[in-house]
Amino acid sequence: MAELLFAGAQRNVTPPAGFPLGGYVARGLNGATHSHDALEVSALWLGTADEPGVLWLCLDSLAVDAELTQRLKERATARLGIPAEHVVVCASHTHAAPLGWTCRLHPGIPGGRDDDLVAALVGTADEALRALPAARHPVTLSWCEAPASGVGTNRHSPDGPHDNTTGVLAIKGNEGTIDGLLFDFASHPTVLGPENLAWSADWPGAARTALSSALSATVGFLQGAAGDASPRFTRRGRGHGEVSRIGALLADTILTALVDRSRPLPSIAPRVFRSTVSLPVREVPDAVPLCAEQTFPDTPAGRISQTNAEGARALAQLVDVDLPTTMELPVSVVTLGDVAWVHLPVELFGSLGLRIRAASPFPVTRVAGYSDGYFGYVADADGHERQVYEAMISLFDAPAADLLLAHIAGLLKRARTGP
Repeated sequence: MAELLFAGAQRNVTPPAGFPLGGYVARGLNGATHSHDALEVSALWLGTADEPGVLWLCLDSLAVDAELTQRLKERATARLGIPAEHVVVCASHTHAAPLGWTCRLHPGIPGGRDDDLVAALVGTADEALRALPAARHPVTLSWCEAPASGVGTNRHSPDGPHDNTTGVLAIKGNEGTIDGLLFDFASHPTVLGPENLAWSADWPGAARTALSSALSATVGFLQGAAGDASPRFTRRGRGHGEVSRIGALLADTILTALVDRSRPLPSIAPRVFRSTVSLPVREVPDAVPLCAEQTFPDTPAGRISQTNAEGARALAQLVDVDLPTTMELPVSVVTLGDVAWVHLPVELFGSLGLRIRAASPFPVTRVAGYSDGYFGYVADADGHERQVYEAMISLFDAPAADLLLAHIAGLLKRARTGP
């Protein structure tokens, strides 16, 4: 059996001040005044000399749209000779990254690509890719999962559906050191609010920094099924100190799990299974009742009311938009022994992520959104019935979510039985 090889690299992709930040309608198009902590791209490549395996490109970005995904995959193919279908591009969804890295993500929300910003980002990511071939070395793998209380919850109700576990892939060199780490968790990186005007990776960046420092490893982060999850009920403030506290909480959970819960995985090249699912676009109502403009308190109840009002305004703007009847969503499954990662280009509700995991034929299944494109929220039937923010702003209705999950179940079955 060919030995498993790994190479990892991280680079700082933080742009200069002055460009608008993305993520909050309430922020408007205000530009960043400075950088508090680095926005990074992490590249983790697992394969053998004969099999390309998988390259995860993890980016501190609000999203990765189809064009940015394609450009990064083209660079990976040019640098590494790895086929584009073996590259998975993932966003952390931090709300303190540039708006201009992607196209307009929703017809009802301002935004637009900044070509110079994108070129700089792709150029720096290319530097990370360039370092990988010479850095490949033999590794072994281990896996662990652990509950991570206090990081995030369902953002409509702290007792609502939410996967509060973190999944951790540890990549170990011959000396037993951890050279690479890939972890996931489902929660919006929104400790920092719309008043923040500093570039920041929010709590995923703080957790990654703490793990990198403790392990001297290349660390990548995958955002989970976080459509209706956030630190709304767990944060104790909206400042950078709270970002560090929550990031350290998750990092400590992971470091403990690496000692207490790790089990070996086979040292084989990961396999990637891809497909495209066609989802019908929702019917937009002829008229949408709107609330009068008002100021909401920065409390959980206030944020829920504010975002629901923003969702209604975004839905109202869809009335005059010529939407397509269907959209083609790329989905992928990465497998490594009994572990599978489902990658989706949407903000998936926690209940839907839990359904994917429960129906999967793999003993361990992790769900990662914000991958290889961006098609907005996919809410569950309860969210549509209650007309919460995410359901109002979504381009899809509840039956479309069922179609998506049925397609994923089929892809997981194919991945489990073989090519």
